[in-house]
Amino acid sequence: MISLPEISNSAAFKNPASSSAASPLAPEWLAVPSDLNALHAPVWAGGVERNAGGELAIDGLPVSDLKEQFGTPLFVMSESDFRARARAFKDAFDAAFADICGGVDVYYAGKSFLCTAVAAWVAEEGLRLDTCSGGELAVAARAGIDGANLSLHGNNKSDAEINRALDMNLGRIVVDSLDELERVAKIASGRGDTAKVMLRLTPGVHAHTHEFIATAHEDQKFGLSMAEDTTDEAGLSAAEEAVAAATSYDSVELLGLHCHIGSQIFEPDGFALAAQKLLTFLAAVQAKYSITLPELDLGGGYGIAYTPVDTPRPAADIAQAMAAVVRSKCAELGITAPRISIEPGRAIVGSSTFTLYEVGTLKTVRVDAPAAGAGETAGKNVTHPRRYVSVDGGMSDNARPVLYDADYSAILASRTSAAAPQLSRVVGKHCESGDIVVRDVYLPEDVAAGDLLAVPGTGAYCWALSSNYNYLARPGVVAVRDGSARLIVRGETEEDLLNRDMGA
Repeated sequence: MISLPEISNSAAFKNPASSSAASPLAPEWLAVPSDLNALHAPVWAGGVERNAGGELAIDGLPVSDLKEQFGTPLFVMSESDFRARARAFKDAFDAAFADICGGVDVYYAGKSFLCTAVAAWVAEEGLRLDTCSGGELAVAARAGIDGANLSLHGNNKSDAEINRALDMNLGRIVVDSLDELERVAKIASGRGDTAKVMLRLTPGVHAHTHEFIATAHEDQKFGLSMAEDTTDEAGLSAAEEAVAAATSYDSVELLGLHCHIGSQIFEPDGFALAAQKLLTFLAAVQAKYSITLPELDLGGGYGIAYTPVDTPRPAADIAQAMAAVVRSKCAELGITAPRISIEPGRAIVGSSTFTLYEVGTLKTVRVDAPAAGAGETAGKNVTHPRRYVSVDGGMSDNARPVLYDADYSAILASRTSAAAPQLSRVVGKHCESGDIVVRDVYLPEDVAAGDLLAVPGTGAYCWALSSNYNYLARPGVVAVRDGSARLIVRGETEEDLLNRDMGA
């Protein structure tokens, strides 16, 4: 994706106390930073650095100015970074697949984060947009995106959503089941329309990821199984039965096949295996049913760095690895390569954004843990400190830690510090013990109420999953470009929340 140098603007910011020993309460992967004031570049957007005064700034705008103008919590997005990552995917995959199928159609996965401004950036950078609901289609329409450049996903599309997709002449409706295929065909027929359809298959490729976000398992709600004898038609998989049915409907144009093997994937192996399985299936059904399926969507799920131990692959590496597989497999099967499409979301928007919080209460607890090393105390329980740092947001603006046990990083943003590192847990203000923003992070001992913390990598699935739990208003989203900040999503007010309450 984007190659950034390690960010440490000045030796003056060096933290001499940060050589402290690791806490026994910390997970094994979490090392004590050599410098608590330095930024680990892979988790941050381009243009984020410490200014001459030691304050975190984005495109030159210090976070204290953003807090004063927009308040906290606040999602702070680099528009330039978002655009650069979008272009990087488009350019890398076009180059890798130029000799195979003339390039790649890149669909930005709107479910990761979507608003009118972002939809417009996607179109301006030459990408298409993947939607999952009527609401997301409404955002796309408001941004003026041509329906031909849109897709609609979902395992339970309503009749209204299917009709809206047909009204907008969508480029593709990704059908998720035999039942849905029949419904789409019936609605399109009743309108005198033809629905452009792709079939979402489950290829049985299990990506190395969290179970809750691994979406290629057979036993889950998405997709048509490629395993034989999964339907009432003897010897046919659900996937093949769907192909046979789709070709029989006059109101359906079957474009091709789709799969999605999971999320937060760092290695290309799973994508390669899925591509091989789908190309083999595509060749078989084309021969059996005397049809040509011109498109193959290999989905998204490309990982990003949330912590220093995460090692995502550059887009170019993934593109070249996938292209090599598609090229060789098509040659082996003796078929013309279909037009390939992909659906990155997190990999474009995730690192473009950080969340800015203000610190409130702090407390330190003592936790028992076995003593390390040799001697009489080795293996015996010894108490160690863990500090809780409460911020003015929490699970209402980032549900991923409680939903997926996701790890994040955090840094003191409003100033630098020469204090020693202390193992800390950044928590929210909700009435839930699971309301954790960053489970384990080393922060300076002198973090105090009123300080600002920044949590990077919150562009994907944070605002999108936000809620009003405990009647907290959802934060705004600010886009920064060329030293200027503007709201692209207004933060809610208590009045907004009460306006939906119909009263006694």
